Amino acid sequence: MNGLQQLVGLAPLTIAGAAAMTFGAAYVRGLTGFGMAIILVPLLGLIIAPGEAVVLGILLQLLIGPVGIRIIMADADRATAVPIALLAMVTTPLGMVALDATTPDVARLLITLVAVGAFVAVLLPKQPEGHRPGRAAVAVTGISSGILTGFAAMPGPPVVPFYLRRHLEPKVARASMLLIFFGTAIAGTLAALWVGIATWRLFLLAALLFLPMWFGNYFGARAFGRVPPHIWQAMVAVVLGVAAVSAVVRLLN
Repeated sequence: MNGLQQLVGLAPLTIAGAAAMTFGAAYVRGLTGFGMAIILVPLLGLIIAPGEAVVLGILLQLLIGPVGIRIIMADADRATAVPIALLAMVTTPLGMVALDATTPDVARLLITLVAVGAFVAVLLPKQPEGHRPGRAAVAVTGISSGILTGFAAMPGPPVVPFYLRRHLEPKVARASMLLIFFGTAIAGTLAALWVGIATWRLFLLAALLFLPMWFGNYFGARAFGRVPPHIWQAMVAVVLGVAAVSAVVRLLN
């Protein structure tokens, strides 16, 4: 155990705490289609540096991304999800460069603002029935999602309102978000390697946390099919609200 502690730089109890955090965040991901990074990155930022928490969040999303990918591809609204994912992948390095140049205190503040903004955005009124987003909306969502992926491992704040404000089946919205987040995880990992902030220690820690993440995602995905659409949407808002409040509390403390 001491050897493992030396490799990852964390005490066994701290690793166990990170595993519990990861399980809970992955459960939310499996249930709602998003939320793992919004919940997990601020929590991990309590035990490792914010920049490392961002990279670790991206690596975990990369590892869990291929799970259930065939169902995700079948259910997603690919007409919007694919271009958003591609734009996000292209712009992710911009966020990573900004993160590398930002002090930890400023990074914590900005990540908190992102969490609060996501909660406010999802409360906005829904689009009219049959609304189809235009190219500008797709472009803004993709670009902002990519920048936030690189800076905070949080591609969700622009993406979640984009899909939840439309009249879509929950399975379509969930699959579309998961498809985009897998793309941003790939881009985020490559950008982290390019900038030089993805270390072997973080890769090892991600591997250690994979099993609790897989179980959390599995149980969350099983619960998804049993939740009525209106309750599912309410749960999405609650998740964003809790993440926003906890981020503010941590910032004030």
